Amino acid sequence: MSDEIRPFRIEVPEADLKHLHDRLATARWPGELPGVGWTRGVPLEHLKELAEHWRTGHDWRAREAELNRFPQFTTEIDGQRIHFLHVRSDRPDATPLLITHGFPSSVAEFLHLIGPLVDPAEGPAFHVVAPSLPGYAFSTPLASTGWTMGRTARAWVELMRRLGYQRYGVHGGDIGGGVSGLVAALDGSHVTGVHVVTDPLTAANVATFIPGLADRLDGNDPVDKLILDRMAEFRTDGSGYLAIQNTRPQTIGYGLVDSPLLQLAWIAEKFEAWTDLPIDRDQLLTTVSLYWFTGSGAGAAHTLYEQAHSADWGAPPDVPQGFAVFGADETVRRLVPAPPEAHWTEFERGLHFPAMEAPDQLAADLRAFFGPLR
Repeated sequence: MSDEIRPFRIEVPEADLKHLHDRLATARWPGELPGVGWTRGVPLEHLKELAEHWRTGHDWRAREAELNRFPQFTTEIDGQRIHFLHVRSDRPDATPLLITHGFPSSVAEFLHLIGPLVDPAEGPAFHVVAPSLPGYAFSTPLASTGWTMGRTARAWVELMRRLGYQRYGVHGGDIGGGVSGLVAALDGSHVTGVHVVTDPLTAANVATFIPGLADRLDGNDPVDKLILDRMAEFRTDGSGYLAIQNTRPQTIGYGLVDSPLLQLAWIAEKFEAWTDLPIDRDQLLTTVSLYWFTGSGAGAAHTLYEQAHSADWGAPPDVPQGFAVFGADETVRRLVPAPPEAHWTEFERGLHFPAMEAPDQLAADLRAFFGPLR
């Protein structure tokens, strides 16, 4: 295995872009029952409008150029091609920060977060390393089975070693939060701290996978009752996407790789359900485009399958911990195992994608948490 790190630029062939536009122009659309709204999936008119904007209004070349403003690289770790952004600050006192996206997202989630971290108007600055998860975007094709969060964390530790960083912070949300916690647990002698973003819905959704937690909640307590209701709603109405990918990633992968409508709907539905503040529609479509052009819908599904069938959840980190809760309410404190001394910030608005919904607030919280840590 070579430790070589190679420069990378995104250069989608014009033929691939034309193929996408042709597929969208000739798409077959299902009918829709009247009055069902979002209860059965993405409404027909919503997806038609979004698909037409993807075809005629979304300027991929401009978005490609926007991404290419950030220095990008690839390297091979544990047999897997890993793509990452590596944006160094001009500030001599900048500290390294490893940030990891989740599902169904990409490094495009950080387009408006990186600038305030690398070149802040005031406060600490960071050298930002933002990898694409194995099986996502340009960290494809997925080379083997077994890419759990733990294996990804070990790859991230190796990546930071190759970049020569002796001390660094880690941050993430969703899968990226899990990976970040595992990096901190694996490499505590080099990690200054771990910062995680979450929200009430995500915290309740994750809680459904914790054995025995529901039995420890009191249905007569109003906060516990709200948690139990959200857990039940996720199990019965919100977890279908995960059940499919956790059990039949190959089968759903055919559709995600072959149909731009399915890939668009698969991601757009979650952004609708998991956001509170308006997000840039073109930023969303940049992530959808990255999945489409790289065929990574299938790769992402396979990594979800791997984690669902793994006992590799790691140990709690033994470094300073920080939590930023968006759309905060009383439930999150009861669900997140934060130590008493943890940095804890609550924001009234925003939910699952704060790097897109509230990048300035998130950047400020990252500076507040990591600023004193060395």
